Amino acid sequence: MTYWTIALAVPLFIGAGCGGLFRASLNSPWRARWQQPQAVVQALTIPPGSHVADLGAGGGYFTFRLADAVGPLGKVYAVDVDRGNLDYIARRAQEQGYTNVETILAKYDDPLLPQGGIDLIFTCNTYHHLENRADYFASAARYLRPGGRVAIIDLAGMNWLFRLLGHWTPKETIRGEMETGGYQLVSDLDFLSRQNFQVFALNHRGRQ
Repeated sequence: MTYWTIALAVPLFIGAGCGGLFRASLNSPWRARWQQPQAVVQALTIPPGSHVADLGAGGGYFTFRLADAVGPLGKVYAVDVDRGNLDYIARRAQEQGYTNVETILAKYDDPLLPQGGIDLIFTCNTYHHLENRADYFASAARYLRPGGRVAIIDLAGMNWLFRLLGHWTPKETIRGEMETGGYQLVSDLDFLSRQNFQVFALNHRGRQ
């Protein structure tokens, strides 16, 4: 089993109470080799002062990078359904002096964000865990400001184990579901070798 297979298998252990192992794996320095976090954040061109939701924040791998991007006048909401993840992120934010990070304990069908207050909903390797995804993001549209976006990075099925377990989503499926939810594709980025990376915005008929 390669390090890639092991790394992707770790999230499966959450249900068995291995949240600490999960967070340590997601924040491991070698993740940058394939995740390219700096390039991801740069590709999003996030203006300083933006309000960003990190949906499925996990161990905060992108939370703090997004917090650096929005700056002290911005806000990043670390959103997760796991209280342990959020407590971990909150401790890190306090220890590292991040005053622009706030945690939100979400529902499985609702991220519970400030209504009309979000410029970007960002999610990495979480999309395939969501149920009724078209309805989920159609409902989440009420949280977006005018011109708001949704950025979705999800596993592309490059690993046989995760194809078997369904821990991935075809790019075409994501686009179709988001269009059903009232969005249109604005960017399809291809520099991540093991993940799809697409950015969506509400179309003029998007439900709000």
